Amino acid sequence: MVFGMATTKVTITLPDEQIQTIRELVAAGKADSLSGFIKHAVEVGLFDVAGWRAMLDDALQETGGPVTHEERKWADGLLQRADTGMDKGRDRRRKNRAA
Repeated sequence: MVFGMATTKVTITLPDEQIQTIRELVAAGKADSLSGFIKHAVEVGLFDVAGWRAMLDDALQETGGPVTHEERKWADGLLQRADTGMDKGRDRRRKNRAA
């Protein structure tokens, strides 16, 4: 009998280029399998999230507690602008330019 972690098969969608790159890594012996590569990527991602959560919790503890609604709204606004690669001023100038 083998004891191990239970697993569940799922379907994910990735861009063709990423799948091709992973297959090339497998063919070159740099990854065991496509599933193994993705499993490792998920493990790394979850580890990173846990680390950031611990760091944030420590910082909040040192600076006075949980984030207020106003602070969260401000941070979400910054992250949204960073996600688009533009701040409000640059966005306004770009809209005023001819194509």
